[in-house]
Amino acid sequence: MRTPYLLLDVDGVLIPFPDAEGASPASHNRHEVVPADRSVDDPVTIWLNPVHGPLLMQVIRTGLVIPVWCTSWRHDATTLIGPLLGLSPLPNVDLPCPQITTSHPNGYLWKRDHVDTWLGDAPVIWIDDDFTALDHGWAAERTARGQATALVQPDPHVGLLAEHLVEVLVWAALLPVVQTDVPAVPHEAEAA
Repeated sequence: MRTPYLLLDVDGVLIPFPDAEGASPASHNRHEVVPADRSVDDPVTIWLNPVHGPLLMQVIRTGLVIPVWCTSWRHDATTLIGPLLGLSPLPNVDLPCPQITTSHPNGYLWKRDHVDTWLGDAPVIWIDDDFTALDHGWAAERTARGQATALVQPDPHVGLLAEHLVEVLVWAALLPVVQTDVPAVPHEAEAA
């Protein structure tokens, strides 16, 4: 089996949502960032945990997964979020900007159809805070078809924890390895 993708969301995972009192976890530091579609005079305040960068880099260095941003931050995750965490530039799933009023317009996460197309038959472990039962069913169906799929769902008010990344590593380490003499073709080349 080829190396699985690790899809990473940002909001609710790396940037937790404020609790009922409007507070973010004490472990997170405040940053002002200017996404590509905003003016310098209109920055966005975000809260990031400085421990997340080193933890994610430990996972990436294992080579067990290929990290890819899968977030409505799109390329801004690479240019704004990643550098604040000390991450090397990561590719991102090119998600559209849908005109929706809910994250689940069809009862499941709006990103899922785009991710499914992007993945093809590639194995994946996806960290997002916003999955529904239908998303978990989709993951089970992909796995049953031989496309190993796992979903990791942090509490959106707490965000990513070390145990979520342990779950990623354990899952990836338990996947069967197929030895071949031909190197795997990168996903981007397959789409060309």
